Amino acid sequence: MEDAFTLLRQAVDLLPEDAVAENGRTVGDVREDVRRQEWEMVLGVLEEIGDVHPVSVDFWELLAEAARQMMLDRSHRWCQWRGWEVQHGTVRATLSLMDPQEGGRRTAFSGDGRLRPMWDIGNRTTDGERELNIARL
Repeated sequence: MEDAFTLLRQAVDLLPEDAVAENGRTVGDVREDVRRQEWEMVLGVLEEIGDVHPVSVDFWELLAEAARQMMLDRSHRWCQWRGWEVQHGTVRATLSLMDPQEGGRRTAFSGDGRLRPMWDIGNRTTDGERELNIARL
């Protein structure tokens, strides 16, 4: 097994040179972070690029293993999840919560902070009834 830093370098090599994160960071910026050995920064920017640019399951597996080795549990779980999405497909939507003054929530979500709302995306049961799907947020 390769070390985390080798895995991150391999993940960078899977990206096209024109891939850019929403915040404007480029593959060139990531390569510079690699040269400076800013490993946590490299992982974070690669996650951001992968969130907006189509990448392979291999990319996410490299990031997940690197995050595991770096003991970054949240990143590890996120990269595993994103790899699963690439493999199985997903519908990605942006959820915007209303401001409390406009009738939005006034309290935090219960439990561990993960919301799993029911979504109507047009599916039907075998009886023709509306079928709600659970989304993981």
